[in-house]
Amino acid sequence: MKQLSLLILLLGLIIIAWDYSILYPLKLLVVFFHESSHALAALLTGGSVKELIINKDQGGHVISQGGNQFIILSAGYIGSLLWGVVIYLTSVKTNYDKTIMAVLAVSIIIITVVFSRSLFSWLFGLLTGGAMLLMAKYLAEKYNDFALRIIGLTSMMYAPLDIYSDTISRSYLPSDAYLLAEYTGGATILWGGIWIIISVIVIFYCLKSTLNIAKI
Repeated sequence: MKQLSLLILLLGLIIIAWDYSILYPLKLLVVFFHESSHALAALLTGGSVKELIINKDQGGHVISQGGNQFIILSAGYIGSLLWGVVIYLTSVKTNYDKTIMAVLAVSIIIITVVFSRSLFSWLFGLLTGGAMLLMAKYLAEKYNDFALRIIGLTSMMYAPLDIYSDTISRSYLPSDAYLLAEYTGGATILWGGIWIIISVIVIFYCLKSTLNIAKI
């Protein structure tokens, strides 16, 4: 019961702060996860990445060549969801929060150096990765654990909200679902609905699996 109360508290804090600037860096981080997922999908399906850019307006894009377009286009929303799930699960189910934070930091720095092609993207990626390395080195496990949980939850929650915004409430915008609809011949709202259903199911089972073993 105590674990459930803690989870509800964290989710409540994120929801309350959602439209305030305090979550701005976290939202940018989720955008970074989103775009990084496109880039990694391109590489894993035999393509190449020309550039990865995020901007101060919480947007971004990846320009890739080759690879499986269906997987690449699908990887953004699903990828940011999976980043969140992995970060949250590993922080809850293990006692290696400092190590997890350091690995995440190094991953962000490597992706930034290899793929980023704008000053803002470079600054965000290197400063964020650097800050995480400092947290891993100097802060106690419990503080790294708390930060990882917040990052994981924010990334998970952002996925269905972002999907809804881009593919249902504003289905006319050139989002990933819009481009996928053009590629497959389906409807934007169809792909948005599918991704929302998948994300909600994944989030439900992820949180459910952690309630009985979450660290206090």
